[in-house]
Amino acid sequence: MTTNTIIKYLFLFIVGGFSYFYMEILFRGFSHFSMIICGGFAFILCGLIDQVIKYNLSLISQMLISTCIITVLELITGYIVNIRLHLNVWDYSRLPYNFHGQICVAYSFIWLILSFLCITADDLIRWKIFDEEKPKYKLM
Repeated sequence: MTTNTIIKYLFLFIVGGFSYFYMEILFRGFSHFSMIICGGFAFILCGLIDQVIKYNLSLISQMLISTCIITVLELITGYIVNIRLHLNVWDYSRLPYNFHGQICVAYSFIWLILSFLCITADDLIRWKIFDEEKPKYKLM
């Protein structure tokens, strides 16, 4: 792995992590440092979908895969932070269709919508800052 690659992924991690953290503060009024870590990994992994899967995925397909990635990362983070460490950062147990209070369908739907921003922001950063290929999208 080259120095430029390390810098690129560190930059993407920081952008994604702090975006997630501050978005949560904006809509929820507070956040937790674990959301920086979760958001950083989510941003990188969602951005890698079209880098790893070489056939031209539709934007909707990328968004659906991103939603699954973010939901799984939320589950892992929730398990560590809320269940194992007992920090009680969030609890979705009052919401319908939740899994142990850590993930729920309502928030997965929010991740679907936000994944559009994640995918396009990652592509824009890769194109404008790291001189990668200009993004092209097909809706379906």
